[in-house]
Amino acid sequence: MTSIITSPRIHNRPGPLRPRAWLTRALVDRVLAGVPVRALYPDGTVRGGGGPDDPALRIVRPVAFFDRLGRNPKIGLGEAYTAGDWTVAEGTDLGELLTPFAARLTALLPRPLTRLRGLVDQRVPRRLRNSLSGARANVSAHYDLSNELFARFLDPTMSYSCAVFDGQPPYGAQSLESAQRRKIDRILDLAGVTDGTRLLEIGTGWGALAIAAARRGALVTGVTLSSEQLDLATKWVADAGLGDRIELRLQDYRSVRGEFDAIVSVEMIEAVGEEYWPTYFAALDRLLAPGGTIALQAILMDHDRMLATRNSFSWIQKYIFPGGLIPSRRAIEESLAVNTGLRIVADGRFGPHYAETLRRWRRRFEEQWPQLRRFGFDESFRRTWEFYLAYCEAGFASGYLDVGQLQLARGSR
Repeated sequence: MTSIITSPRIHNRPGPLRPRAWLTRALVDRVLAGVPVRALYPDGTVRGGGGPDDPALRIVRPVAFFDRLGRNPKIGLGEAYTAGDWTVAEGTDLGELLTPFAARLTALLPRPLTRLRGLVDQRVPRRLRNSLSGARANVSAHYDLSNELFARFLDPTMSYSCAVFDGQPPYGAQSLESAQRRKIDRILDLAGVTDGTRLLEIGTGWGALAIAAARRGALVTGVTLSSEQLDLATKWVADAGLGDRIELRLQDYRSVRGEFDAIVSVEMIEAVGEEYWPTYFAALDRLLAPGGTIALQAILMDHDRMLATRNSFSWIQKYIFPGGLIPSRRAIEESLAVNTGLRIVADGRFGPHYAETLRRWRRRFEEQWPQLRRFGFDESFRRTWEFYLAYCEAGFASGYLDVGQLQLARGSR
């Protein structure tokens, strides 16, 4: 387990507001005025553009809250939640509170102020580069926390990626497990996986997709950088009696050799990092047999937003996914064009399904918290992960983020 379990100790700073914190409070009040939420202060002051039925946040310790935001707005909001400087008011759901902010993220501040982003933004630390050793450390920091943790809030397939629900929302009557199995079948179909297919899965997780492919008759090679995932996935493969059709390895995609009829990778590209996109796509091209197909499930964001934030150190990178970067479709297309003979031939999006998936995970996480405490996870960890799941849910619910299954095949350069 890593230090994320016990979480960074984020101390409160009592005393009067510092000059930067005063400015931060003025900016926050301006932002709140344009968002349908309410902010409740300890002295009874209410700010925001919301009415009595709209989501409300409660600022518990204003001095510490604004001090953190003033020092780094992108990281301070999440740190303040972990520390308990602010919380949701009674009757408010954290995901519903964050969604209106995510929907207005590009317009929350006046344009002249956004040009000053560089004064407060931190650069992504060099230690988080996804070199061969760095990628292993970055993956381990999240996925090797504990199999018990993930088993407590994921569905029985332990699929840690967006599910695909049937039809239109609401999806409340559908089980998460059935939606995850639908996602697995859909991406295997997209890759053309049938009896005899030589399949490579990059980022094999806990093995559910590999097992489903093997049951179709495929010969599966799966690679992961998480020792915890590998241990449990290997056990699941053995229990399913598919050890003769599935080979799982603790291996970086850059070290894989061979030729495969199909390659599948589900929400792994987000961990590659922009510096290594050319290497990643060149590896896919090198490993794909003539006439083969690649199916990627990828979280995506608008290209302009990606360019604006790609070098900025975020709360998610600091506390949840070190080394991560969400690509845009355009960035993927440009990297493919320069480094490979591959092109995108199909693109199916289902962003609202991720908001529902994350909502299910968060509710399950909250339900299972009494049991998770027994495995050594503390209150700071609980609030950090509660914020992480709600923060991501808001991104998809607002449309700021999207997710899609992309089919890649060879075309002319």
